[in-house]
Amino acid sequence: MIPRYSREAMARIWTEEHKFATWLQVELAAMEAMAAHGVIPKEVPERARAGAVCDVEAILEIEKKTHHDVAAFVDQISQCLGEDGRYFHFGLTSSDVLDTALGLRLKESADLLLADVDALLDVLKDQAYAFKDLVMVGRTHGVHAEPITLGLKFALWYAEFERHRTRLQQARKAVAVGKLSGAVGTFAHLPPEVEASACALLGLEPASISTQVIQRDRHAEFFATLALVGASIEKVALEIRHLQRTEVREAEEMFAAGQKGSSAMPHKRNPILSENLCGLARILRANALAAQENVALWHERDISHSSVERLIAPDSAILLDFMLARLTRLLKNLQVYPENMAKNLHLTRGLVFSQGLLLALIKKGLTRDAAYRLVQRPAMRVWEEGGEFFQRVQEEPAIGKYLSPEEIAEIFDLKHYFRHIPTIFERVFGQEG
Repeated sequence: MIPRYSREAMARIWTEEHKFATWLQVELAAMEAMAAHGVIPKEVPERARAGAVCDVEAILEIEKKTHHDVAAFVDQISQCLGEDGRYFHFGLTSSDVLDTALGLRLKESADLLLADVDALLDVLKDQAYAFKDLVMVGRTHGVHAEPITLGLKFALWYAEFERHRTRLQQARKAVAVGKLSGAVGTFAHLPPEVEASACALLGLEPASISTQVIQRDRHAEFFATLALVGASIEKVALEIRHLQRTEVREAEEMFAAGQKGSSAMPHKRNPILSENLCGLARILRANALAAQENVALWHERDISHSSVERLIAPDSAILLDFMLARLTRLLKNLQVYPENMAKNLHLTRGLVFSQGLLLALIKKGLTRDAAYRLVQRPAMRVWEEGGEFFQRVQEEPAIGKYLSPEEIAEIFDLKHYFRHIPTIFERVFGQEG
C-alpha cells in the first residue's frame, strides 16, 4: 500500500498499472528485437503495439486460476493479439520480463531521487552562503569545542549530499540492466543479439552474464545506497533535534500557525519532522539488509528474493523520495536564532579559545606539557570560580611573561578562527560559488 504522503510521480512508478505497463514495454521491445533478427515475422511487432492493451482487472482475475502473475499477464495480452499472440513472450522466461522491467522502474526511481537530491543541494548551498558568517559554538562529544559558523554546517552537508549524488548515479547504472537470456542464462532459445537490441530499445544495458535472474548484488548496491542517503538525512535531522533543545535553541523547525506541539502541554514546539526522518532512516537500513540477503539464491535461481523485493523496492524508493523532500522543506524554512548562538558561544566565558592560547605559548618555546598546564590553570579557575577566561589569563603572570596583552587579545579574536572559511567554501562550491 502506497503511503498517503508519497509524491505522485514516485508513487505512480510502483502501482500495479505501471508494473504491467513496464512488463508490456519489455515484451514489445523483445518482439521488435526478434523481428529485426528474423526470429518472428517482421510485421508482428507493429500489430502487437497497436493491439496490446493491459487490462489490470482481467490479469488479476486470470491470476486467480493460474496462480502465476506473469502467466496471467501473458494470457491476457495474447488474447488481445489474436493469431499474433503465439509470438508474445516467445522464447522468454518470466524473469526475463520481471527483472528487465524492474530495471526500468528502479532507473525511473533513481531519476526522481537524483532530482530530489539536486533540490536539496540548491537549498544547502543557499543556506551555506546565507549563514556563512553566523558564528556559533562547535561541539564535540556534545561539549563546547571551538567557534564555527552555521554556514559551515550547511557546506558540510552539501559536500556529503554531492557524494550521495555520485553514489546514486552509480547505483542507477548498476540496476539499469536487462536480460533475455532464458531459463538458466544460456540463450538456449533466443540469441544474445535479441537481448542486446531489446535492451537498447529500452535504454538499458544488457547484463554481461546472468542466470535465470539478474544477479542481486546489483540490487543490494542500489538499496544500500538509498540507506546511506537516509543515514545522512538522519545525521542532519539529528543535528536539528539537538539545536532545537530548550537548553540550546539555536535553530528549530518552522512552527506553523495553528500547529500544536503537544496534546497536554500548550507550550511545546517539538522537532517532529526531524524525529520522523530519523525513524524512517531505520527502515531504509533494514531494507538494505534484506536486499543483501537476496544475493545468495539456490543455483541458477530460486524465488526467495521476489517476495522481499515486492516490499522493499516501493518502500525504499517512496520513503527516500519523501525524506529528501521533507528535509529540503525543513532546511529551507529553518528558524535560526543568532542571539542564542551568541549566548551559547559565551556560555563557557571564553574557554573555547584555550587551544589558541596553548599553541601561542608553544610557539614561544614552551614544551607542550608545560604550555598545557599553564593554560589549564586559569581555565579550571573559570570552571570552579567563574569569571571570564580572558580576565583569568591576564591575571596569570606566567602567561604574561611570554605573551603581550596585544598578543593575548589577538588570540581571543574570532576573526582568527574564520580566516580560512573562503578557502573551505571554494573547495566545496568551487570558485563560482
